[in-house]
Amino acid sequence: MTEAYIYDAVRTPRGKGRKDGSLHEVTSVALSTTVLNNLKSRNNLEGHAVEDVIWGNVTQVKEQGGCLARTAVLASELDEIIPGLAINRFCASGMEAVNLAANQIKGGAGEAYIAGGVEMMGRVPMGSDGAAIAVDPSVAMNTYFVPQGISADIIATEYGFTREQADQLAMESQRRAAQAWDEGRFDKSIVAVKDINGLTILDRDEYMRPGTDMQSLGGLKPAFKEQGEVMPGFDKLAIMKYPHLNKINHIHHAGNSSGIVDGAAGVLIGNKEFGEKYGIKPRAVIKQTAKIGLDPTIMLTGPVPATQKILKDSGMQISDFDLFEVNEAFASVVLRFQQAFDVDPELVNVNGGSIAMGHPLGATGAIIIGTLLDELERQDKEVGLATLCIASGMGAATIIERV
Repeated sequence: MTEAYIYDAVRTPRGKGRKDGSLHEVTSVALSTTVLNNLKSRNNLEGHAVEDVIWGNVTQVKEQGGCLARTAVLASELDEIIPGLAINRFCASGMEAVNLAANQIKGGAGEAYIAGGVEMMGRVPMGSDGAAIAVDPSVAMNTYFVPQGISADIIATEYGFTREQADQLAMESQRRAAQAWDEGRFDKSIVAVKDINGLTILDRDEYMRPGTDMQSLGGLKPAFKEQGEVMPGFDKLAIMKYPHLNKINHIHHAGNSSGIVDGAAGVLIGNKEFGEKYGIKPRAVIKQTAKIGLDPTIMLTGPVPATQKILKDSGMQISDFDLFEVNEAFASVVLRFQQAFDVDPELVNVNGGSIAMGHPLGATGAIIIGTLLDELERQDKEVGLATLCIASGMGAATIIERV
């Protein structure tokens, strides 16, 4: 089978995702073209260099609707002969775009792809698409639907994670992110966002709070306690499904949950012949991909069964990996992954994660693949695993190995 190689990976800095953020006036298309144009220029791509652009974004309405992938191609410096495919696997959309592209290459359907995603959460609010999983009673009641914050608290309750453990993880994420930026660990992949005059709008993740400590986190109220216990009372619905829990322990708040931000990321993937044609060296090979469905109520435990599946499919063991990127949707998601596989926390999200830098839904999967690759190179390590939890009960994972 043909190998699928990663040749390049870039991302924009993550904006705050609201009116006082630097990217508020920047559109989803503009942020996408920033990534596409940089991948083109950095790798001297011409004409029909890639078979397709596969672009993930979650809230596919308004400016993110109408096959944003094709719109971004037409607005970019890529040739119009290149088509575009918009996909949505919720938080794993960017990763699924990469995985789809890799598997297309492995199957012989083209020499190269650009894959990734975007989310402008400050301009197209999360949930504004009116998803049936949340609003259609015939689905929501039968699946015991609860919001993701409640699901994160269910994980904490089920697996015994405390508020202190969650806050410790959040504080460490902030510390690691600040150190990564200070030491220039993201320099290889960051592409600045500029306005129409070529002036830089944003060149650094602006959501971070490097001064975060346990005292400041301790002063934050649980974000989902009232939603769970009072109105609309999702805790009762959760306990109907999991009666052994008796009570949901609400430990998550704004400081130990992922931030609402804007961002885009892309990965250039191709076979050996593509690299030879354009004179670029592959940085890693995508060894294995996986996706899986699971209980839609607790929903966010996906990294565990997705990792179990990818280990089985690849014939690898957890000890074969040098580094891990587990998306920090909520602190309990990462704590559960570490608990399930007895993984050393020093190997997980070594440059911080979405708690510190934010989670632009459609882009994050591609972001963590690029971050993992950069860090494997920085540490001169070989094999890494990236994985995410996904809304409505799914998980996804990708194994990369340096070449």
